[in-house]
Amino acid sequence: MVGRDPHETGRVATTLELFFDLVFVVAFSVAGVEVAHALAEGHFFVATAGFLFSTFAAIWAWINFSWFASAFDTDDWFFRVTTMAQMVGVAVLALGIPSVFASLQGHEHIDNRVLVLGYVIMRVAMSIQWLRAAQASQRYRGACLTYAVAIWVAQIGWVAVALIDLPLWPAAIASLLLVVVELSGPVIAENSKAGPTPWHAHHIAERYGALTIVTLGEGVVGTIAALQAVVDVDGWSLDAAVLGLTGMAIPFAMWWIYFVIPTGEALHLRRRKCFVWGYGHIVVFMATAAVGAGLHVAALYIEHEAHVGPGVVVATVAVPLGLFCLGILAIYDYLLDFDPLSVLLAGGALAFLAASVVVASAGVSVVVALVIAACAPIFIVVVDELLIGTRRVAALERLRAQADPVDEALA
Repeated sequence: MVGRDPHETGRVATTLELFFDLVFVVAFSVAGVEVAHALAEGHFFVATAGFLFSTFAAIWAWINFSWFASAFDTDDWFFRVTTMAQMVGVAVLALGIPSVFASLQGHEHIDNRVLVLGYVIMRVAMSIQWLRAAQASQRYRGACLTYAVAIWVAQIGWVAVALIDLPLWPAAIASLLLVVVELSGPVIAENSKAGPTPWHAHHIAERYGALTIVTLGEGVVGTIAALQAVVDVDGWSLDAAVLGLTGMAIPFAMWWIYFVIPTGEALHLRRRKCFVWGYGHIVVFMATAAVGAGLHVAALYIEHEAHVGPGVVVATVAVPLGLFCLGILAIYDYLLDFDPLSVLLAGGALAFLAASVVVASAGVSVVVALVIAACAPIFIVVVDELLIGTRRVAALERLRAQADPVDEALA
């Protein structure tokens, strides 16, 4: 475990990494169901706080594992066993998500003990991996030890917060401070004299893409739930067909948008931009999962089990969809340099999303409003195909011609 070659040809995700991704479907699915029911009841604070807390825990553990594996994966028995331990942690974390949402109902405290237990299992297993790399690699020892120390400091804090059972707002403040500790560890490690670790740009881009696809599956699940609700109420009808097509078009267009640029090559040429790119995906992953939850809210509304108006129902899809679109555009502009046409894409997408909420609030059917919302990512896809594709090729050519010596040294 001395470090992988960042220039290794043909580097792809392993079957273990893909299996690891699938386990996170459980956490996203449980969180999606909980947030959908909270939104349908009009408990917006519970939905937002519970969703952010639970999904951040899962996503952050996934991010740290993926970057470690990109730099040090040996795929031997010890690596596999510690990875399995992290997968067990994900399952425990998922079991604790309902308790988090239930405790937030009273606005007094947060019952995060089971969730924290699962998270700590994942993170302790991850720290063992970093310590193993520190022992094996003299070159990267300092960076690996920094990762491990940051993990342990944060875990002591998480356990303390869970056991002390602080009131809600002190617990929230303590949690935010611990999030800062978690996010700071990699920044300090990678910018130390012993860093950066030898992560592989094309491999890490593939890993992020794989989790995006897995998370988009929540949108498909939400679509099936909404479609089943329509069929149960009205039978097979034009509304059912339109809703089914719309529900599939949304995650499909999101997939299209995400993969429009060769991220691996761009990230390899701009390695110094890895942190904003990587951390920015936390918002993208959360928004992607939330779109599926919003479609589930639509299903509850159609079944007359929601206690919110149609405008709110459509907003549960439109808001995270807007965050996804803006997040992807911002990340790509950061990676490839700003393109003025991104303003057109963002403005057009937001216009469609705002219109969908307005027409739903005005009494237009939720199905029609969701069709309008689906036009937001489709608009980005169409404009990108017609106007931006050639500009992106030119931007990549400029990056190749103007390779930064610092980025080349990092590679």
